[in-house]
Amino acid sequence: MDRQMVDGLRTSIKECSERGLHAASKWASELLLSVPFAKRHPPPRSPGAGPSSQNEQSQQSLVPTQISDVPPTPSRHPHAPSLQTQPEDVRTLELEFETNEADLLFSARTFIESRDPMRAIHVLHSCRSAKAHFLSLYSQFIATENRALRSWHKLDNNRHQPSYPINPTVEHLLSRVINATDPWLLYLKALFLSRLKGRRDEAIESAILSIAGFPWNWASWTLLGSCIEDGEELSAILPLLPLPSTHPLVQLFQVKTMNELQIPSDNELSLCEQLLSPGYFPGSLWVMSLRACALYHSHDFKLAQTQFERILAIDPHRIEDIDIYSNILYVTDSRLKLSRLANEFLTLDRDRPEVCCLVGNLYSLRAEHEKSVKYFRRATQLDRTYLSAWTLMGHEYVEMKNSHAAIESYRRAVDVNRKDYRAWYGLGQAYELLNMHQYALYYYHHATALRPYDVRLWQAQGMCYEEMGKQVTIFVDSVPYSDLGADRLREAVECFKRALITADPHEITINLKLANLYGTMQDHTESVAYHRRVVEVCQANGRPIQDFAKSSVRVAEHYLRTNGDLLLAREYLTTVAASNVEEVVRAAELLKAVTFALHKRSIDSEEKDGS
Repeated sequence: MDRQMVDGLRTSIKECSERGLHAASKWASELLLSVPFAKRHPPPRSPGAGPSSQNEQSQQSLVPTQISDVPPTPSRHPHAPSLQTQPEDVRTLELEFETNEADLLFSARTFIESRDPMRAIHVLHSCRSAKAHFLSLYSQFIATENRALRSWHKLDNNRHQPSYPINPTVEHLLSRVINATDPWLLYLKALFLSRLKGRRDEAIESAILSIAGFPWNWASWTLLGSCIEDGEELSAILPLLPLPSTHPLVQLFQVKTMNELQIPSDNELSLCEQLLSPGYFPGSLWVMSLRACALYHSHDFKLAQTQFERILAIDPHRIEDIDIYSNILYVTDSRLKLSRLANEFLTLDRDRPEVCCLVGNLYSLRAEHEKSVKYFRRATQLDRTYLSAWTLMGHEYVEMKNSHAAIESYRRAVDVNRKDYRAWYGLGQAYELLNMHQYALYYYHHATALRPYDVRLWQAQGMCYEEMGKQVTIFVDSVPYSDLGADRLREAVECFKRALITADPHEITINLKLANLYGTMQDHTESVAYHRRVVEVCQANGRPIQDFAKSSVRVAEHYLRTNGDLLLAREYLTTVAASNVEEVVRAAELLKAVTFALHKRSIDSEEKDGS
């Protein structure tokens, strides 16, 4: 973190605030305050002194007031745009316009802040500066979005309600910035394109060009991230950015986007550690929260909880991501902590969707599902795009056995964000409850495509295929007769095998499933192999005999029938017969038969040696 980056953050606070991009301005302000004081206020340079290092010279291009284009480094993609700044004459003319219109611009900003965008449009109608053009277009967008949202809510609980509010004026607004070169107008162009179906690629291109013109506008980065659909697409876009991969902005963007895709890796966690180091943003609660969310999505709930507790110890009034913390407390069954947290934040602000989600989680943990649904619904009313509330409301309806309401909630979640595997998975579960397995598989496939290494998703698919196979399989003399049923069972086997790849090496449930499926398919060799695996894992981990007694008996029966490894069969049966499990009688009978077979094998061997 050098002086140029600090100046970039300061410029961002001012420029974003003056254009009504308050979330981006707030982000830059929080990040700036996390920079150590000595770096924010370095000692003044002596008059006439130039940049202190070559590195500082290279960072000059990150400050909007510099007039230089920096070509991409050799490692950059050839199509990646270079950082751009306006020519001197354009900036001079724009500054003159802004000076003359200063009072009008200030008045328009106050109208936007007081949620009166139509008055802002009226005030700016005769202005000529690019900033006024931005504020006028942005105000029109806000006003028409509010109007579209009101019209959409009039159709609540109506089957004719579209999946999202439709703003018919977006195309007209787009036509007014279609040839824009100003980075702020390019941001608006990307925003409008992202609202139109089938123009996502153009939105990505415009967002990248906006970043090239003004890198410190976090709204452009956020918009770009919302357009990315999976990790592979993110990997393809990173080289196209105008900044190197080592730049803090790129690293922050990468971690945030991977969190939104819910697939952060150890690489993102290491980036968080680096960004929290003394050289960057050591006191940033925003980066700490990024790290906590990455740990949460990686299912490291203990470390994630510790990180959130540290954040709240520093700032007990921080509402951002408090819903994620409440999810962790819910999963870890920390009822007392969740109750205390809910009481504190309800007092702080009960009209924030994150707080409503927090309270909904508390009622869900208490099994008061109707109250939980009430708060999740309140969260969606406060913010239609609040994904977690739609998904969690679907979970509550599943608990209430209301599959149709659950499906509706999950569909809303998918409409908001098709990248959330939880909504697709929830849809699969809801249809499975209705015994509509073909539909369930369709949604499980979508979830698995988003999260290909999630064991639960492969297990869900496997169980669906298994159930479908059982429903269509006809048994003749205990042998499956239907080819269709056999195909479904084979697909179930493939799903469970895929689940085993990333499963805990000490788990036995999936191995048992595979053993039983192969048994149903009359493939006894494979069935016994998985039963043996169950016995070996249980014995290695010191698990109780009842966990592997059935598998021990199955292995012994097979070896007795095929004259296989009778010594191993005797070992397994001796363990079961000496216990008090349900299979003890059968084990004792088999043990006698195995002992007799071993005795007979010994006699036959002696006779053979004698001859």
